[in-house]
Amino acid sequence: MNQRVVFLDFIRVFACLLVIVVHASENFYGVTGLGSMAGPQSFLESEADRLWVSVYDGSARMSVPLFIIVSAYLLVPLKEGQSMWQFYKRRAERVLLPFACFMVLYSVLPLLWGGTDAATAIADLKYLPLNFPTLAAHFWFMYPLIGLYLFMPIISSWLKTASAREERFFIGLFLVSTLMPYLNHFVGEVWGQCFWNDFHMLWYFSGYLGYLVLAHYIRVHLSWTTKQRFWRGLVMMVVGAVTTIYSFYVQAVPGIVHSTPVVELGWAFCTINCVALTAGTFLMFSCISLDKTPRWVADLSKMSYGIYLIHIFWIGMWVTLFKETLALGSGLAIPAITIVTFLCSYISVKLISYLPKSHWLIG
Repeated sequence: MNQRVVFLDFIRVFACLLVIVVHASENFYGVTGLGSMAGPQSFLESEADRLWVSVYDGSARMSVPLFIIVSAYLLVPLKEGQSMWQFYKRRAERVLLPFACFMVLYSVLPLLWGGTDAATAIADLKYLPLNFPTLAAHFWFMYPLIGLYLFMPIISSWLKTASAREERFFIGLFLVSTLMPYLNHFVGEVWGQCFWNDFHMLWYFSGYLGYLVLAHYIRVHLSWTTKQRFWRGLVMMVVGAVTTIYSFYVQAVPGIVHSTPVVELGWAFCTINCVALTAGTFLMFSCISLDKTPRWVADLSKMSYGIYLIHIFWIGMWVTLFKETLALGSGLAIPAITIVTFLCSYISVKLISYLPKSHWLIG
């Protein structure tokens, strides 16, 4: 699209900030070391950490789905006359090449400040065709995103002809599939699941594809007024946020080592509460009625992919300052780490943007 969609620019900036909130929060319940992502086990030191991690991280769990909805809102169905291969080429230039460059940077650049060793760097470089480097765990998101890009030309044909009722049917099955994490945890294997079969009955309606169809439905078929979008979106957002926050808080008892997949059960991006949180927030942002994106928001929006790519290089330093050196509690440290990391990442990406061919590196 040549003309910017104003409310999507605001969402990009907001979602980018939330990603950093999540990673800042992880330093207050992860047990894998300073400046690192949460590992297989979680540990909270105090009731204050339990509260603030639940609130900050829980409410920020809409970040990944918001990025997916924004991409789908803009890209599906494919433009008239655009072939599958033209679409793939465009996505590769804007997304895949910067991703590949930063995969290499995260493998080798930490050698400069002792963040990794030569053996790990070499192992990471060898493994790059198969997965993300050791110090770039946030790149897990790129793989489902690329998968969605690969599927967009295929589902576009259906979306061009599907009725609102047909899309609601798909979305309904997707919503049922978002109950699977809870069913598996509290009930066990359901709908054909067993130790030799992961592909349950609703497998093909589950996952991030549901957000893609939801985005198209909102753009094409949803006829709510601005007032209806705002108030119904607000209710969905509040219910989703409260549920998501509480799902962690009720389990994350301080002083006990927890299994991270269990304590984060309600934080999975494809759970019913996270869908409500995401969809409600998206609907509220869609009520923005400005004719033009403010310059500063547009600039941050353009840099958002680069900020996402680079921010892990910065966050560890600010965790050291605010958590360790200044010993701020999690209630103050998490927003402080987030804001300063966001600003440093933006400045870094902005400076890179002045280099020739910088789009190959930051999108």
